[in-house]
Amino acid sequence: MVTGIVFRANSALRLLVPTLLKFERSSTTMATSPLDQLTDVDIDIGVYKYILIKVHHETNGKEMHKYIVRGCSSAEYHGDIYDQVAPAIESKKMDCECVGGGRIRHEPDKKSILVYGYSQGYGKADHGITVELLKKKYSDYASITYSNDGY
Repeated sequence: MVTGIVFRANSALRLLVPTLLKFERSSTTMATSPLDQLTDVDIDIGVYKYILIKVHHETNGKEMHKYIVRGCSSAEYHGDIYDQVAPAIESKKMDCECVGGGRIRHEPDKKSILVYGYSQGYGKADHGITVELLKKKYSDYASITYSNDGY
């Protein structure tokens, strides 16, 4: 409820009389889930390891989840990426799990991304999910594909 004061002319006294008005503010904005605040894709340029993370959050008693892709050229192991990302997610009162990994070859000059391979620690990610997320972020790329071959 929002209140405001409007001055009306009183014709008998020719004075401005304050009148308190009340009205409902329309709520066109909906509360967003913390999941919506997470970037779907955060990757580097070049060839490097990546992981697919499933993030969970309960909203109004309903379990919700989303997948996010994280890739880092400086990571020696897939677990290094997870160890960097998980604390930030958990600090926002969400849970997460790495559901697999692999490698990415990202060539922006060619507008090309190839997803392939697997993680020795987490197993092979569902590269199909990864590619769909990449296609949303890099919609202007000529080629975003995956292969189940390679390490």
